[in-house]
Amino acid sequence: MTADGFVTCLWFDDQAEEAAHYYVSVFKNSSLGKVTHYLEGAPRPAGSVLTVDFTANGQKFVALNGGPEFTFNEAISFQILCDDQQEIDHYWTRLTENGGEPGPCGWLKDRYGVSWQVVPRVLLDMIASTDRDSSSRAMNAMLAMGKLDIAALEKAYAGE
Repeated sequence: MTADGFVTCLWFDDQAEEAAHYYVSVFKNSSLGKVTHYLEGAPRPAGSVLTVDFTANGQKFVALNGGPEFTFNEAISFQILCDDQQEIDHYWTRLTENGGEPGPCGWLKDRYGVSWQVVPRVLLDMIASTDRDSSSRAMNAMLAMGKLDIAALEKAYAGE
């Protein structure tokens, strides 16, 4: 394996280029890369986009126009660890806009059906706490939420 690590391949029907542009617009430290095209004799029209390399928040991806055979589901999701409520609100809003779907416990699906978890870092500390009562209260509060609310989680953790 190269020192570059892993590249995540996202399979789309025919929205690879559109999706790559979208993800680059949502995340900081993002850029578009190489675009490849189908050639004559391929299962798609010659000249149509085959793959688009892109980086989103420093992570490498390739978007593939592979056809309708496979779709995204919740078995795989991307976690976005947020430092404050402003970040949570930003990613929640951007990823649910134009056809995205909010879900429970900080989960959502974007307009392409990709699952995301928009999570405050502080919640991970709360859940991992050795204070089981506080941890349980934070977990129960999280389970009752859609978009996560840091202030409400902190109140639950504190027993307020």
